Amino acid sequence: MQHQSFIQGRVYAVDASAIAVQAKEVVKANNLAETVIVLHGRVEDVEIDEQVDVIISEWMGYTLLYESMLGSVITARDRWLKHGGLILPCAATLYLAPITHPDRYNDSIDFWRNVYGIDMSAMLPVAKQCAFEEPCVETITGENVLTWPHVVKHVDCYTIQLNELESVSTRYKFQSMMRAPLHGFAFWFDVEFSGPANSSIITPSQSPLIGLSDDDPVDDIPSKKRTNPNEPLVLSTAPEDPPTHWQQTLIYLYDPIEVEQDQIIEGSVTLSQSKENRRFMNIHLQYSSGGRSFVKESVFR
Repeated sequence: MQHQSFIQGRVYAVDASAIAVQAKEVVKANNLAETVIVLHGRVEDVEIDEQVDVIISEWMGYTLLYESMLGSVITARDRWLKHGGLILPCAATLYLAPITHPDRYNDSIDFWRNVYGIDMSAMLPVAKQCAFEEPCVETITGENVLTWPHVVKHVDCYTIQLNELESVSTRYKFQSMMRAPLHGFAFWFDVEFSGPANSSIITPSQSPLIGLSDDDPVDDIPSKKRTNPNEPLVLSTAPEDPPTHWQQTLIYLYDPIEVEQDQIIEGSVTLSQSKENRRFMNIHLQYSSGGRSFVKESVFR
């Protein structure tokens, strides 16, 4: 946080974890106690006695919405954001695409067919269950992606409501750009940083600001270069962009499907909050190709 820009205003730093205690000491040691006010608690529980001009939060989780703090951003927005205020990031888009990943499948599954000369094929069902039952957070490249991506969900942080986070569903239809085994599906996301079209210009020296923390480290994150300064700044976790700690989330099939170039892959996907824990995610994936249909159920814990 660069406090110089807000030296005459106030920053409310909200964090539910114990790091808030150390944050208060850091603020005090740098003579900023009148400028940066650290609130130890959940956004849903703390109190702020004024409206704010800006809300900043790195709320994104794996698959954008897993363990996401977006609900807390919505709560902060509805409680404290002034009309015309800023939310950063202001929007996000979640994508889905089918992938091929022979090396990963060979390392996890085909290895058991010949383990130093010993046939251990009896381990294959167990190996598939252990390797692919749950979503995998891994880094792939654009070469692994079989088609153009499908938009699963677009999030406008100024308008999205809490009930929209309970379940996200979409139908998709892909056309493979190559002949290859279909090993699964990948999720990734972009987030945008810009002001609303009707936003008034905010003077940094006079603006209360809320910062929300989820304690996730942020690596050197890629942003797409803008040719027009009025375009949004985009942070991308796409396979063709430099890796981030979010990587991509992969749903592997237990058995790959051979697809031909131009072959259709279609179905539906539903992401829903787990009743066990709202930060967990249930993933229901239905897919069809080549006259065969399948369902894959996963829980992101």
